[in-house]
Amino acid sequence: MLTASIFVPLAGAIVLLALRRADEQTQRWVATGIATVPLLLLLIVWTRFEGSGGFELIEQAPWIPSLGVAYKLGVDGMSLVLAAMSALIFAASTAYPADLRGRGHEYFAWMLFLEAVSLGVFLALDLFLFYVFFDLSLVGMYFLIGVWGHGNARRAALKFFLYTLAGSLVMLLAILALYLATDPRTFDIPTLIASQPLAGSGLIGVLAFWGFAIGLGVKTPLVPVHTWLPPAHVDAPAPASAILAGVLLKLGTYGFIRIMLQMMGEQYQRFAFPIAVVAVVSIVYGALVALGQPNLKRRIAYTSVNHMGYTILGVSVGAAAIGLGDRDAQTLALTGAVVEMVAHGLITGALFLISGSIWQRGESYEIDDYSGLAARAPRMTAAAVVASFASLGLPGLAGFIAEFQIFVGTFGVYPWLAGIGLIGIVITAALFLQLLQRMFLGELPDRWSDWPDLGRVETASLAVLLVLVVAIGVYPRWLLSPIEAATRAMGA
Repeated sequence: MLTASIFVPLAGAIVLLALRRADEQTQRWVATGIATVPLLLLLIVWTRFEGSGGFELIEQAPWIPSLGVAYKLGVDGMSLVLAAMSALIFAASTAYPADLRGRGHEYFAWMLFLEAVSLGVFLALDLFLFYVFFDLSLVGMYFLIGVWGHGNARRAALKFFLYTLAGSLVMLLAILALYLATDPRTFDIPTLIASQPLAGSGLIGVLAFWGFAIGLGVKTPLVPVHTWLPPAHVDAPAPASAILAGVLLKLGTYGFIRIMLQMMGEQYQRFAFPIAVVAVVSIVYGALVALGQPNLKRRIAYTSVNHMGYTILGVSVGAAAIGLGDRDAQTLALTGAVVEMVAHGLITGALFLISGSIWQRGESYEIDDYSGLAARAPRMTAAAVVASFASLGLPGLAGFIAEFQIFVGTFGVYPWLAGIGLIGIVITAALFLQLLQRMFLGELPDRWSDWPDLGRVETASLAVLLVLVVAIGVYPRWLLSPIEAATRAMGA
């Protein structure tokens, strides 16, 4: 089923290219149906998942035996929930309306291709295979931004590609260092986790660790290697922005846990504090800069820098807690980091889809161009309110569950960093409350007197994401159980 989750959308991309002469509606529903198949398969996998703490449901076959490379897939609690969340965001984003410019068959083919390689990153249990999928994700997003974006889309796409490619090349050198330290040579992820090949390796281990930190830090993104993100979001079509924030950023944070924490635990414990400091800087900086943005999409983009800072803070605290032998802080911080990935994917994915609906109606992302939209668009307003309050961490919603665990764990290890990080929550609350007040409250301008509310497809797509945001906030146990099984086993 894991193999089918990757190859069904790959085959679907070819099917969509063959539907060149079909109308856009047909293309959209065929693509949405295909994009939903991996979600259904992963839900079946979830029902068979035992939560042992290790990798389960492994599928493998020889690939390049002379190099120790295998086609190997599997899941633990962390990768399972991230893959399922990603499949859901792809299904919702594929269905969501966008200006396809008469090239719907190509657009949906790239969406399905991107879904396949993104799921491949989370499911791969071979580091070479992981890297192949990781790099291929750049290609799909490059074309989605460059061809179907607006404004200075080509420049934004090029900047996105060059920044993230440079980061992945640095990471490739680190992967080779990890590979060359194994005997016999292997890229097998469970073997690398068990053997810790660079433990006690001195300078080589330090350089490899920082190679991963830079490469994955660009993808995450962390300050100061985040500058590719805002233009990519502003100029991308809204469904691509939802995928970029909801899925592709998680490839970086997932790598922090799967590679840096699990395969290089000794080095991460040594450098946990400086990375935690960078994470706190990203939290506060991202929130402050977002507060000053007059552009809706740019404001949401900078909140991603802020929220990915929370995630990396949780991962770094987890690494430090492993070194201290504090299993409770380890589990809290790492579980919170993974829940933050899921929550941010659902919440910010919804926010970017809402911004796309606003663009289609008003052709502007400038916040000051709007006011009083609640009078004409109650469904749009309700969706924006739920997503905004979830993003600022209101209790009863998914964001609160994630951030509460991260900060409880952080207070046990780096209490003063936790105190500084809390400033980011206050600023995030201010920026979202200001956004809601300026765009949805007040008097409706005459030019928006015929503003249409969300359509059926828009409403359904957002409802699926936001119902889960509420479900996680109200009853998180179903999500926490598989994640805690994985995070508790790390460093054991």
